[in-house]
Amino acid sequence: MGLIHIVFGQSSVPVLGEAIAMDEKMSGEIRCFEDDLSVGPLFILDTKEGRAGRRLFWQQLAGIEPAAPAAGEEPAAEDVTGDPDDADLFKSLKAQLKEDPEQEVWIWAGQNARDVCGYYWLVSQLYDFAGRIHIIYLNNLPFLNEKGAVFYPTHLHQILPKEFLKAKKLARAISLAEYELDGDEWHRLMNENAGIRLLEGGKKIKGEPTLFYDKELLAQSGKEFVKAWRVVQQVTGKLKYPVMDQFLGWRLKELIREGKLESRGDLKTIRDFEVKLPGETIENPTTV
Repeated sequence: MGLIHIVFGQSSVPVLGEAIAMDEKMSGEIRCFEDDLSVGPLFILDTKEGRAGRRLFWQQLAGIEPAAPAAGEEPAAEDVTGDPDDADLFKSLKAQLKEDPEQEVWIWAGQNARDVCGYYWLVSQLYDFAGRIHIIYLNNLPFLNEKGAVFYPTHLHQILPKEFLKAKKLARAISLAEYELDGDEWHRLMNENAGIRLLEGGKKIKGEPTLFYDKELLAQSGKEFVKAWRVVQQVTGKLKYPVMDQFLGWRLKELIREGKLESRGDLKTIRDFEVKLPGETIENPTTV
């Protein structure tokens, strides 16, 4: 019987896959949850309506206009998108755990808000399988890079496959106390429903409003047009924990819509348009 390895985001899959191929004791399948729960609405995410609201958020980020319901109709949750989502993947995971009482799961998490929020979401729903769900949290741990130098990765994809073989020793069963405390933390995050969530250290998540990065985006814009991707790159380069380019691109579009930035080009992706501050001189570029 192989393990089920869980990661959050496709970028972690190739390196973990290589590591698993090196060690038969780690053999098993990788399940990848794609939704980045560190951004966007979480309110009542455990309901169909909550998941529908979240799908609409991702459509908004992608610049997709949702189809309007017919007169007098409410938009159906399942109509937001036809693609399988994390809820379906979780349902199949739970079914597999019920079917095979020996099945074990390893949750891999790097020191970043996406992985930690994903862990909170999962652990809040897996209490019935206590003892079989393990966590490997690479919190502030040293690894070797390709040149043999020590570094402290924030994301799994930064780690060499052979270094994962050391990390497996950290696997431990999630305790009953953690199911309770971390489950409560997930419900707090849902009820708080912040625009974005930042990792402050350990497993501590702090909520901030959606416009948290707007001031920095404006500060990196000037009186001359500059590529939107470059503005985003300058902002992410200053952050300890990077935030999605797509999210910052959406915030740029919102600042354009509010008249706080001017643009030229197609607003499809951050590589298709340029931005600058309104007018010809910088009066107060950091006003939000």
